[in-house]
Amino acid sequence: MTRVPSPRSRLIRYAASLALVILWSALADARSLETVIERGALTLCASPNALPFASKSGPVPGFQVELGEKIAQQLGVKLTREWVVSAIQYRRADCDLVLDVIARKDTPPAGGVQVSRPYHRSGVVLAVRGDSPASSLANLGSDQRVGVPVGSLVSMTLAKGGATTSPFVYEDDIVAALANREIEAAAVTPMTVGWFNLQHADKPLRIIPAFDTDQDLNWNIAAGLLRPDDKLRARVDAAIEALLADGTIARIYARYGIELRPPQ
Repeated sequence: MTRVPSPRSRLIRYAASLALVILWSALADARSLETVIERGALTLCASPNALPFASKSGPVPGFQVELGEKIAQQLGVKLTREWVVSAIQYRRADCDLVLDVIARKDTPPAGGVQVSRPYHRSGVVLAVRGDSPASSLANLGSDQRVGVPVGSLVSMTLAKGGATTSPFVYEDDIVAALANREIEAAAVTPMTVGWFNLQHADKPLRIIPAFDTDQDLNWNIAAGLLRPDDKLRARVDAAIEALLADGTIARIYARYGIELRPPQ
C-alpha cells in the first residue's frame, strides 16, 4: 500500500510505531542525559495530525505532546517537537523520545530503541452502541457483523471463532459505522472509543472487555528512547513514576476521554 498511513489508523499506528523507531534509530547516534541537559531540550517525535495522540495545529495538542511536556519538565528542560509521518522522516529526525510504544516482556528492545517503565495498558476491546443488549461477544448473533481493522490479529481471531466480520482500514471508520448502525460491534482500541465518546456525548459507545484474557490482544505502553545512556533512561523512568504517582498522566488521558489503565 503506497498511501501514507492516516492519523486515524489506531491499530496500524500501534503496530507500526515501534518498527519506524527501530528503522530510524539504526542510523542515529546515542543521546546522553548530559547532552539533553546541555541542549536544554528533549525532542519528541510525533505525527502532526493524529488526535487524540498529537496535533501540530489542532484545537488541542494531543496527549502525547502533553505527556512529553511533563516528562521534559521533570528533567528540567523544554520539549521540542519533530513532526513525522513516514519512515524517511523518522530517519532524518533528531529525536530523543517517542510515546505509545508497545512494550512486551517477551520481546527485547531492538535497533537501539529502549523502552521506559510502562505507564499504560492498552489492547483491543469490543465496542457496541449504548442501546445494544450485548454484554459479551457470545451475545452477538452469527449474522451480526463486527467491524475489524483489515488484516489485524483480532480479525483473524474472530474469524476463527466463527464471527461475521467487516474489514475497515481505519478505526475511526469502524466506530463511525457502528454509530450509524452499519455494523453491530467494533473490535478497536479503548483510545478510539474514548475519543469518539468525548466528541459524541449524545450517542456514546459502550465497551465490553471481550479480549482481556488474550495476551496477544493486550499490551503495555511505554516511552521509547533513542539509544539513551543509563542516566537518561533512569531519569525518564523516574519522571514517569512521579507523573503516575501524582495523577498527572491520568488527568492528561482523561482530557481526551481515555481511562488510564495500570500496566501488567
